[in-house]
Amino acid sequence: MKPNINVEELTWQPHKTAKGVEIKLLISKAVQGTDVTCLLVRISRGLEVAEHIHENSDDILYPLSGKARMWVEGSGEFSLEPGVIVRIPQGTKHRIYDVSEGLLIYDVFWPALL
Repeated sequence: MKPNINVEELTWQPHKTAKGVEIKLLISKAVQGTDVTCLLVRISRGLEVAEHIHENSDDILYPLSGKARMWVEGSGEFSLEPGVIVRIPQGTKHRIYDVSEGLLIYDVFWPALL
């Protein structure tokens, strides 16, 4: 297995449930055989990711650019922007909304989603 990936060579794909949101799959169980999923998530200004749950995976988000609001069950709402890291335990409701500056998020799921 090749240990490095040129992210620029990977293609953006539509998010399966969030209309207009795009993902770029970096590392996955299906491709690399690892028990972690790493991806980039691109959310344009004005879009949102509706409330949802990942039943079997923790979700760790690290915004690389942009600004939005995020709500996490049990913690309330807060600003999602560079310098903020978010860990959402499996089975916890959460959502991203009020995207005032297009977001680029490094997103990690453990155990792997894909």
